[in-house]
Amino acid sequence: MPRNPLRRLRTASWAEQAPTWADAQPRLIAAAVGRSAARPSGGWFVLAGSREIRPGRAFGRVAAGRELVAWRDDSGALHVGPGACPHLGAALCDAPVHDGNLVCRWHGLALGPGGRPGWRTLPAHDDGVLAWVRLDDADGPDEAPTETPVLGPRPDPAHSIATVATVIGRCEPEDVVANRLDPWHGAWFHPYSFAALRVLSAPAVDCPPAEDRFLVEVTFRVSTTLGVPVHAAFSCPDPRTVTMEIVDGEGTGSVVETHATPLRPGPDGLPRTAVIEAVVAHSERPGFAHVRRVAGALRPLIRATARRLWIDDIAYAERRYALRSR
Repeated sequence: MPRNPLRRLRTASWAEQAPTWADAQPRLIAAAVGRSAARPSGGWFVLAGSREIRPGRAFGRVAAGRELVAWRDDSGALHVGPGACPHLGAALCDAPVHDGNLVCRWHGLALGPGGRPGWRTLPAHDDGVLAWVRLDDADGPDEAPTETPVLGPRPDPAHSIATVATVIGRCEPEDVVANRLDPWHGAWFHPYSFAALRVLSAPAVDCPPAEDRFLVEVTFRVSTTLGVPVHAAFSCPDPRTVTMEIVDGEGTGSVVETHATPLRPGPDGLPRTAVIEAVVAHSERPGFAHVRRVAGALRPLIRATARRLWIDDIAYAERRYALRSR
């Protein structure tokens, strides 16, 4: 491992870099999106980052058109249920949590993990980074439910720094997945973050499962003149997730997981999708243990970086949806 991961950038200006449009063939991207859509989900949807669902308070979100509420009991265990009180339909997203139960603010009905007639909790899973809910039949009657979500590669959260950012766009999950399965746009669309990007290999239209990933050489910009070169692999563990894993270079094993959770149409009738992106940073350097001690200060910076990228990328996804829905 080199002592200093920083390298001086020797790249052409934005307009003089090598065009990538000839390599970014629409049929390759469409085929990769199609293969992702065909993967099993087990019925699982990402709700939020684990840290967003805090003890003592409810958390509300819509997933696949269903109003949901999540909370933690006194032991910290995650629970998810319908977001409307079974009594008169009051919203439970702001319900206080008392003795591990949601307490409806309208009439004081207590709703616990065991549920009650007309209101039953749903399978939930907390993997230490993300909170998930299983919605049986949301992906169709042929989707077989699984005990836990399908996860891609990820370093041990206990020895990493995990941060989650959320952005909502007017598009569908497949548009988000298509954006991430187009690595060729990185240095053109995000020159403030990426330089010297080269797609080393892309899966063929009819590739076997073992070869279904994009391998990219890219330099993450630290400043206008310095960057950190890495090799990264893009793959899809389920139909709504794209995982970018650093496979060589500084931070090997670190991942960026992009999860696309369908919400429900907005007032304009257009679909809404929550892009819930988890960054799980890891390093074998001895000093990383000291970095983890100040993770609380670093997480807002990492979230801000992720959101800046998605300001551009959500426009890409929304434009793709607008074009294909005409």
